[in-house]
Amino acid sequence: MKGNDLRKGRVIMYKGAPHQVMDYQHRTPGNLRAFVQTTLRNVLTGSQCEARFSSTEELDVADMYTFKGTFLYADGFGYHFMNSQNYEEVMVTDAVIGDKKYFLLDGMEVELSTFEGTPISVSLPKTAVVTIADAPPEFKGATATNAPKPAVTESGWKLSIPNFVNIGDKVVVDTDTGEYLNRA
Repeated sequence: MKGNDLRKGRVIMYKGAPHQVMDYQHRTPGNLRAFVQTTLRNVLTGSQCEARFSSTEELDVADMYTFKGTFLYADGFGYHFMNSQNYEEVMVTDAVIGDKKYFLLDGMEVELSTFEGTPISVSLPKTAVVTIADAPPEFKGATATNAPKPAVTESGWKLSIPNFVNIGDKVVVDTDTGEYLNRA
């Protein structure tokens, strides 16, 4: 793959370790050759670094194995998934799953990626249905101002919701941003 083909989310080999592209910018300074400025995250250690590649430079793509899985349960050791192809159980650590843990539901179908047998990423569906556990009561005159109010889901995620949504209501949330989309 050439430097020009880098995109956010791609995983490349950099300094002997797999790095995920977190951000990239294609730059062409005045009279110099074009280059790509990137922010990379080492998928094994989680550390971030800046790197610059020529737009024509050949880059090695990390040899990753991606498969579909089903969320089973969470415990003190991590989050457990079943590989849908061979029915093996795969454990993902809290560091790998990050804020996505707030949107995991029992039986949810996800996509897992591994590098040399180690889980490095989990991709959730675009949206998830969650239940509001705590929110201030609706107040009169709110339709005139249309101001959002803070809320907390059963899993502990904090978000802003419209005034008409109450405790116990199910809402659809974007799993990438964590924002309220609509009522379920």
